[in-house]
Amino acid sequence: MTDKLHFSQTLRAWMDAFMHRSMSGWNHFAKSTGLSMPQFSILMQLHHKGPCGMSEVSERFDISAAAASQLVDKLVQSGHLERAEDPSDRRAKLLTLSIKGSELIQQGIEERYRWMDDLANTLSADDQKKVSEALTLLTKAAKEMEIVNPKS
Repeated sequence: MTDKLHFSQTLRAWMDAFMHRSMSGWNHFAKSTGLSMPQFSILMQLHHKGPCGMSEVSERFDISAAAASQLVDKLVQSGHLERAEDPSDRRAKLLTLSIKGSELIQQGIEERYRWMDDLANTLSADDQKKVSEALTLLTKAAKEMEIVNPKS
């Protein structure tokens, strides 16, 4: 097996393990909040991309305006989102995370980090250093690729 192929397979194995654990953790956390995954995903999108309008929700999630409206209405009623008049278009509504929604997302992020901390604690100091150096290289390369070929 070539070094390049071995590296690719090793990276894919890590990605599969990480994504499985990460998605499973998010799913478990979302269910524990009483929110559906689509609702939780809307909160995550607002956390990462900032405030948006209803049409952006339906576009981002490839759902009808009616379906987006239903999801958003439930999040507004539960106090996770705030809906206000869009200052740039008085006919449109602007969605933002409420304090309750932000706290919930932060709680989920802390849960994810807790797993990473537990994983790191299973490694020796020498292995932690090696992994840190490797991940620094991968992160830099990923960020450079994102600049060259950005995705939404």
